[in-house]
Amino acid sequence: MAEFQPFTIHVHDDELADLAGRLGRTRWPEPEPVEDWSQGVPLAYVRDLCHHWEHEYDWRSREARLNAFEQAKTEIDGIGIHFLHARSPEPDALPLVLTHGWPGSVVEFLEVIGPLSDPAAHGGDPADAFHVVCPSLPGYGFSDKPTTTGWGVDRIGAAWAELMARLGYTRYGAQGGDWGSSVSTAVGVGDVEHVVGIHLNMVSAGPRGEDLGDLTDAEKSALGSLEHYQRWDSGYATEQSTRPQTLGYGLTDSPAGQCAWILEKFWSWTDTDGDPVGALGADRILDNVMLYWLPGTAASSGRLYWESFRADRRGTVDVPTGASIFPKEIIRPSRRWAEARFTDLRYWNELPVGGHFAAFEQPAFFVDEVRASFRTVR
Repeated sequence: MAEFQPFTIHVHDDELADLAGRLGRTRWPEPEPVEDWSQGVPLAYVRDLCHHWEHEYDWRSREARLNAFEQAKTEIDGIGIHFLHARSPEPDALPLVLTHGWPGSVVEFLEVIGPLSDPAAHGGDPADAFHVVCPSLPGYGFSDKPTTTGWGVDRIGAAWAELMARLGYTRYGAQGGDWGSSVSTAVGVGDVEHVVGIHLNMVSAGPRGEDLGDLTDAEKSALGSLEHYQRWDSGYATEQSTRPQTLGYGLTDSPAGQCAWILEKFWSWTDTDGDPVGALGADRILDNVMLYWLPGTAASSGRLYWESFRADRRGTVDVPTGASIFPKEIIRPSRRWAEARFTDLRYWNELPVGGHFAAFEQPAFFVDEVRASFRTVR
């Protein structure tokens, strides 16, 4: 255990005062000349959220909520990795590493850690218990920022395998969405001796050539959504995968800019009827923004795109896999597309509500899905 250093989040008062000052001095652009979000986050919408951030948001109470979870850091491959750790009271609990993506953070999982680690206390079956580990990706949150290149999803997957080994977990599962999906897949492929299965809420799989002549209505809809994403919604990824450093200057200097950059994706990728703040809560969204603003991770988080976007990850995946498809997810493959890549697909379900940030948007459904998936491999 000497390899682990207990970690407590404590932001200095000067940092909070600086944030408030920057918000108060924001130099706003003119309003958009359209009546919708087609040019980006409307001025009035982001100003309302930033006003709440400056005048009503209470970081100290949110900080205390995060610190209610056991946290630690450990150095792996030269990088300090921050993680939350919730040990289950159930002796036969299955260890599970949960991985977030961009523009997410460990705050996505705050409402699911309790039900996953202690189901009996939340009306569930103790047989579904997990020891939950939630690391912050390198360059995200309170993990260290890589100072050299090479930190793509495969290297992160290897780091997670080392983290679980250090914690004494010789048999475990991995779960993730967004980049967490890629990392969890890398964990399953790279640590086959210890990983019993993976569960994904974003499944990267597309049609084979022979599928294109026999598309179902649902598959046509999925391809249409992906085409819309590529044409209208992927500019952030192009910038972060090509020039993350350039982008980082503005976002690191302007809290309103960092907020708007993240908020747009919560509007675009969530199942919230176009009002993510109203549906998810201003404080919860700002909790996530704070884990980018406080440690200044605009550039370092974007570099994961630079590192990983051009990597070839089209090979088959043989580890037992569960998949939960939420209707507002960016990528919504059909089961036959997924089975062509994930050769041991043990669990599949298509949900009635929810989007890209599944644990954050629909924690109850998310918990049910993770439990059901891992019942197939326990």
